[in-house]
Amino acid sequence: MKLEGLVNKGILDLSPYKPGKPIEDLERELGIKNAIKLASNENPLGPSPLAIDAVTKVLNGTNRYPDGNALRLKECLSKKFNVDINCLTIGNGSNDIIEFIARSFLSDKDSAVYSEHAFAVYPLVVQAVGAEGIEVPAKEYGHDLEEILKAVKENTKLVFIANPNNPTGTFLSPKEIESFLDALDKNTLVLLDQAYFDYSSYSNEDIGFDLIKNYPNVIISRSFSKAYGLAGFRIGYSVSSPDVADFLNRVRQPFNANSLALVAAEVALSDDSHLKKSLEINLDQKSILVKGLKDLGYEYIPSEGNFISFNSNGDGQKLFEGLLKEGVIVRTLGVYKMPNYLRTTIGLPEENSFFLEKLSALS
Repeated sequence: MKLEGLVNKGILDLSPYKPGKPIEDLERELGIKNAIKLASNENPLGPSPLAIDAVTKVLNGTNRYPDGNALRLKECLSKKFNVDINCLTIGNGSNDIIEFIARSFLSDKDSAVYSEHAFAVYPLVVQAVGAEGIEVPAKEYGHDLEEILKAVKENTKLVFIANPNNPTGTFLSPKEIESFLDALDKNTLVLLDQAYFDYSSYSNEDIGFDLIKNYPNVIISRSFSKAYGLAGFRIGYSVSSPDVADFLNRVRQPFNANSLALVAAEVALSDDSHLKKSLEINLDQKSILVKGLKDLGYEYIPSEGNFISFNSNGDGQKLFEGLLKEGVIVRTLGVYKMPNYLRTTIGLPEENSFFLEKLSALS
């Protein structure tokens, strides 16, 4: 059976997204114990204890389907951020939202624009639906908005902007983003991916959801996987015009967000003290990691996320594998066309200390 003749042409040359290596896999493969994972930008403090408590109370009800409309979570988001409930779309992680947007608005006759060194999923979803992906060279490892604007063609339906950007942590100010939107054709959609918004907004002025009122061609996505510590639950959302949200919800799978994730997100939203603690420890430990990298002679990219990408001073894959053998899982950035770079999540104090100790031994 020749599947090539049956498969959607867009995925013939597609390589699957490769997530960070699980701790259990590394320990089993190398026969080591007490490994640490700093590869996937997870919150090292974990979820809100209140969220975990709430989840345990609804476990007995998991024989029932979840609320397919995620109404309670939408009501919580609407109240907290003062957004119309009809502007909300719930995803199985914010990655789900990216899929919805591509499926709703791109075809094999369209193109989409994204930056070099931006989230690896953007080109994947564009290629999967058969659209043309236009990659714009980065500027100082971040989005070059002027060049992105020039790259937009007549058939460009969508522009991806990640702020802060993953994996580089670069940040665009509200003024820069609004100037870009003012110059862009209003019939071109923009996904403003704010998966790391909570970290950037803690010390910077960042774009809020009010942006949608003046720019109805913008979709803002956020995640509960990072600062809220719910990565394993897979829950995210977007805010857009009601018209855009209507189309996104048409392609959304029934019950795409499970009951436990919905409850966890609802409660996590209300636990401001846990969020604040998570952001404080990230900011504090970031400065320690930056100093450690400097002291060891590693150049790094200033980051507004909960991670730091740094130059390995040579073969990034070799250093990555060396750290693995020492029980430290970081992220190699070859897939992002940065083969000499590694990205480390900002972990707990003891994790960061262990990482710097092993990095020093390999330097």
